[in-house]
Amino acid sequence: MELLAGAALGALVVLLGLAGRRRAARGRDDSLGSPDDLATYATLHTASLAAPALRRGLDADAVAVALPFLRALLGHAPAAVTDASGVLATSGDVDPGAASELVEAALTEGRTQASDRAVVAPLSVEDRVVGTLVVRTDHPSAGLVRATTEVARWMSGQLELGELAASRTLLMEAELRALRAQISPHFIYNSLGAIASFVRTDPERARALLLEFADFTRYSFRRHGDFTTLAEELRSIERYLVLEKARFGERLQVTSRVAPEVLHVTLPFLAVQPLVENAVRHGIEPKDGPGHVTVVARDTGTACVIEIEDDGVGSDPEVVRQALAGRAEGGSVGLANVDERLRAVYGDDHGIVVETAPGLGTKVTIRVPKFNPRESP
Repeated sequence: MELLAGAALGALVVLLGLAGRRRAARGRDDSLGSPDDLATYATLHTASLAAPALRRGLDADAVAVALPFLRALLGHAPAAVTDASGVLATSGDVDPGAASELVEAALTEGRTQASDRAVVAPLSVEDRVVGTLVVRTDHPSAGLVRATTEVARWMSGQLELGELAASRTLLMEAELRALRAQISPHFIYNSLGAIASFVRTDPERARALLLEFADFTRYSFRRHGDFTTLAEELRSIERYLVLEKARFGERLQVTSRVAPEVLHVTLPFLAVQPLVENAVRHGIEPKDGPGHVTVVARDTGTACVIEIEDDGVGSDPEVVRQALAGRAEGGSVGLANVDERLRAVYGDDHGIVVETAPGLGTKVTIRVPKFNPRESP
């Protein structure tokens, strides 16, 4: 994605140069900046207005929104956009049918085509030509051919970024479904077993546990949204630990220290709960005697740092590396899944950090930026 963004930026730089030369000749008020400065700002602003629509994909509605801004980048020449099967939208006095041979050649050869009436540049996504940008002109020039080619190249970058974002969303949804399937059988079996043990001896507690179980599963299997707040995730973790304490009794001790200012932080759904389950299932459960799990969430200014620590049996660091790589059989519940989703949302420097050794417990740390990923570009 970084290479793609770089290519799109390169195309935009060329457009800025073309726009600067055109507008410098007209002259502007120096009090607001030089003519080149004003041309640069105007071009960047116009491109930013077209980008959101293009990232929605190559469809008629999105293209219709973007096309007026694309025309502005091209000096307001009449323009149209086609996909592989036909015209999606037009703006100005342009007839794509009159340039059908150029359109077909651009789609087939993947290169800009020009005649004395039109310039047609291909739109590509991952080496696939998916459409064309058609510009009508009565005065073809090398400058217009270059500008059309660079606008089409920039458009291709936006279309590919949108496709990558859509693919990432689908991947995250698939990973989340996999995580639910992985966690649920183990937890449901143990929770129902614990509740059943109280049905005759303590019916009121059994009823309370059943309500906790219902609330927990309702949260875990909800169908809306890939993100949640830390407050909601912690409430789900609290329900989970109530159910586990019913099973472990005094063997399981829990301490929570959460800074109030990070409760509103948005993070991927089920990003913390699996880490707490790992602490109980792989740290405390195999341990002889009581065990302690500590949940900490603190504010570091630009980020929220979340730490899940247990004094359980610990693990071989190589086993953890295999689990994070998704190659460990019967390893930590969803560790690789959570790690991949955090990296997909925030970047590779926001993956899971694990500190562990046999007999020395385990500490898992994640760092979540204090911004809302749903509002990111």
